[in-house]
Amino acid sequence: MARPSFRSSEAALHDEAVRAAGSADFGDPSYREALRVLLAAYDDEAKLHDAGDAATRANLVQLLTTRLRSQAQLVDPGVATAADAIRRPIIVLGLVRTGSTALHHLLAQDPNVQVLEYWLAARPRPRPARATWDTDPDFLAAAGEIEAMYAFDPGLRKIHLMAPDLAEECRHFLAQSFTDDSFEVNATVPSYTAWYEGGRHVETYRRHRRLLGLLGGADPRRWVLKYPVHLKHLDAVLAAYPDACIVQTHRDPTKVMASYVELIAGFRAIFEHSIDRAAIAREQLEVWAAGAERAMAVRAAHEPAQFHDVFFQDFVADPIRAVRTIYARFGMTLSAEAEARMRAWQGGDPDGAHAKPRRAADDLGIPAELIRERFAAYLRHFDLREDGW
Repeated sequence: MARPSFRSSEAALHDEAVRAAGSADFGDPSYREALRVLLAAYDDEAKLHDAGDAATRANLVQLLTTRLRSQAQLVDPGVATAADAIRRPIIVLGLVRTGSTALHHLLAQDPNVQVLEYWLAARPRPRPARATWDTDPDFLAAAGEIEAMYAFDPGLRKIHLMAPDLAEECRHFLAQSFTDDSFEVNATVPSYTAWYEGGRHVETYRRHRRLLGLLGGADPRRWVLKYPVHLKHLDAVLAAYPDACIVQTHRDPTKVMASYVELIAGFRAIFEHSIDRAAIAREQLEVWAAGAERAMAVRAAHEPAQFHDVFFQDFVADPIRAVRTIYARFGMTLSAEAEARMRAWQGGDPDGAHAKPRRAADDLGIPAELIRERFAAYLRHFDLREDGW
């Protein structure tokens, strides 16, 4: 029996989420525009196999359910108070595959900062005492989700390290509003990509701030966040966090694209048949070059002191020195305990920061020269040259 179209399933998806969450308040309804664009793209453009179709529908219900459960907590006046109290968060962003995950995990070793842990990003709630995590049903569910992804593609663990208690990027928060590039990563949805990349999603980032208030509560520690995607929507990030301290990571785009296409291909294989790496490369070349140019324009309109640049070669050569420059830039103190913990983490190279891409840019049907041509403005602006990695 054929499944109903995604478009015609909108009400049913919401109804299923309401039954799961036990509430019906989805909050600001602006998310429905994004959801409808996405549903149409699934119908008209995606190449979902049967398992991928089922998984995609389940994911939509899960996101709506998570939105409901989050919304039920966001109405607490204390959450708004905590969100308003967030000051000068460190936000790491930049082109994908530029060492941002390794940097984020390193910064997260400082006990004087707080980060968005994977399990709480996936199921937002006030952060409980650490001693309770390992037996918490939400923590165990997050661990199961991660292991399922790694079981499907064992190589993914080396490309992108995830664990329920590790610092995680902000994708879960943005996905609650259906404005996140994870949707274009998991499926072929060019109409959604065009809509999403061309939009200014300020309400998504305002909700992001409220969700941080929910998690952190009265915890006074400084937030350290990371998501490469924030680069493409830097104006919305700064609308929600006007005093944010932005750390932008950089790397030769020819190395970035090859590595990123491999990552996307791995995720898409979970949902789709006929993975076309060359088509992914062409799409993402434009998406990230245009996003980098938008970010350059946003930076030009703000005080330079609000930004700090970390170059891949410098980070790989001396990660602790890179951390020190960030702390110095933004008036933070790197304690002896924090540095010791960072060095201990760094010693095992858990993020594979020194791993080279498994596929070269030319293998994707896009010559390295074409990538550099499209990124020419970005390369000139930041004086970037081929880094050999």
